[in-house]
Amino acid sequence: MSTKDFIIEQLKEQIADFKMSAKQETVGRVIEIGDGIARIEGLDQVMMSEMLEFKTAKGAIFGVALNLEEDRVGAIILGDYLGIKQGDEVKCLNKILQVPAGDGIIGRVVNPLGEPLDGKGEIAAAKYYPVEKIAPGVIARESVKQPVQTGIKVIDAIIPIGRGQRELIIGDRQIGKSAIAIDTIINQKGQNMKCIYVAIGQKESKVAGLVAKLEQAGALDYTTVVLAGASDPASLLYIAPYAGTALAEYFLDKGQDVLIVYDDLSKHAAAYREISLLLRRPPGREAYPGDVFYLHSRLLERACKLSAEYGGGSITALPIIETQAGDMSAYIPTNVISITDGQIYLMPELFYQGSRPAVDAGLSVSRVGSSAQIKAMKKVAGKMKLEAAQFRELAAFAQFGSELDKDTKAKLERGRRLQEIFKQGQYSPVPVANQILIFFSLINGLADDVPVDRISDFELGLYKYASASGAKILKEIAEKKDLSEKLETEMKGLINDYKNGLEYLIK
Repeated sequence: MSTKDFIIEQLKEQIADFKMSAKQETVGRVIEIGDGIARIEGLDQVMMSEMLEFKTAKGAIFGVALNLEEDRVGAIILGDYLGIKQGDEVKCLNKILQVPAGDGIIGRVVNPLGEPLDGKGEIAAAKYYPVEKIAPGVIARESVKQPVQTGIKVIDAIIPIGRGQRELIIGDRQIGKSAIAIDTIINQKGQNMKCIYVAIGQKESKVAGLVAKLEQAGALDYTTVVLAGASDPASLLYIAPYAGTALAEYFLDKGQDVLIVYDDLSKHAAAYREISLLLRRPPGREAYPGDVFYLHSRLLERACKLSAEYGGGSITALPIIETQAGDMSAYIPTNVISITDGQIYLMPELFYQGSRPAVDAGLSVSRVGSSAQIKAMKKVAGKMKLEAAQFRELAAFAQFGSELDKDTKAKLERGRRLQEIFKQGQYSPVPVANQILIFFSLINGLADDVPVDRISDFELGLYKYASASGAKILKEIAEKKDLSEKLETEMKGLINDYKNGLEYLIK
């Protein structure tokens, strides 16, 4: 073998045995930057949703690859993009966008990247969870059967929500959508439920007020707030609900129950539209990109109730959608209605009439139904659903007729009392045992002799009287979650004893 051939063989062996001592890096350059969007060349190995690091004079800024084109990559910047300029170096981080998760996030206000915003120090991460994740399959799930007690009487009775359900809250602006979600979070105290509130495009001042209210109610002890404020870039608004769900999935994997609120997905869709148009994706209906349905379906499919062999945890989602002039048939509302398991529709007319929460029992629906109610609530709420429906029909009919028969008048009177009982103040959720007591008094005619305008006084008085004189009855309802004949007799006796001391309320 000649010297030349020997050297070539040696080189071949060395090349075959060569192992890279350093991790291979893919580096590119910014060729265009503006409006939170960067176009980059040289990243031919980049993955979809991979994290990118922009090296700037001010330090490292992170982004996410969204558009993978033939000769360039379109990326969104997660944060202040003004420090990035043309020609800056961009490095692939070889990992999909992920957020820190763990028990340390409970009671904290964080941004969509898991960074603290409340000034309470750093958060120790137990694990990192991917922001985008495929939802659990059908085999891993089981049917919804445990209730989420909202503490809101009309919802718990007529539109019940179960653990693992996706229930849409929909209505015009400023008529109490967020209030329903916050009341539900406050009512989870002692219910063994973690809560995550994702604020998308909300004013920071409004969110600060909500955090203060949660802290005052003792609800921040089991709640995390993920804030992508109105002043934040569209990229953070876009990833916020996915990041919130990733935090929820940490607890899901531990077999725990989580309630997550997306407030609201209308602003989320608008942020995604902005990003898509800047990335020069083709616009479709109302300028939204063609995959805007997939945007929310892949998010809400992650809400589920897992079977016992998969841990038995659950994520219950309450997405909020804002309508324009009550138009439920618009593009984004109809998309989310078709993805969810029912909707709570808030009607402006009811709100301005003083019937708050302004839930329209006709257009609202829960596709899980009484499966998400305890047996005691099923017994009292079943009759009320029918009476509420009859009242709407009769009230519309009674406007045109002056003379009504005795039976119709009685149903109208019962319906008016039902409407009054459904009225409820903000930040004052009602325990389920108290709800069952007041509903029981109504369907059994025990409140028929109370004037309609005094029903709220009758109700509040009954709660106070029951907490003092009927504590044993309330405890039995809460623990047994069913009504026996003996318990019903005791409830009737309690209500009649209460009424005997209230002659001034009775006709």
